[in-house]
Amino acid sequence: MFYDKEKLSEPIKLKIWSRRSCILPQFIDFIAQVYNGKNFISLKITEDMVGHKFGEFSKTRKKSKTNLLSQKKSGSDLQRKNRVS
Repeated sequence: MFYDKEKLSEPIKLKIWSRRSCILPQFIDFIAQVYNGKNFISLKITEDMVGHKFGEFSKTRKKSKTNLLSQKKSGSDLQRKNRVS
């Protein structure tokens, strides 16, 4: 699986289902598509990622709607306070 990066015109895309696999130095400058249980998330592998697991870079959970609603309410409260001042 060793590729000559200089001869390739476009980056190699790897589809990865195993989130617990380790990122190796041979994967640098490749584009990995990591499966998060529903769809594939693309990421470009850099030198800083070597030694980490693929799963660390693909989120599997969504932001909760209750947190988003509370942030919107607190933002509107600040706008009301600024109008009164």
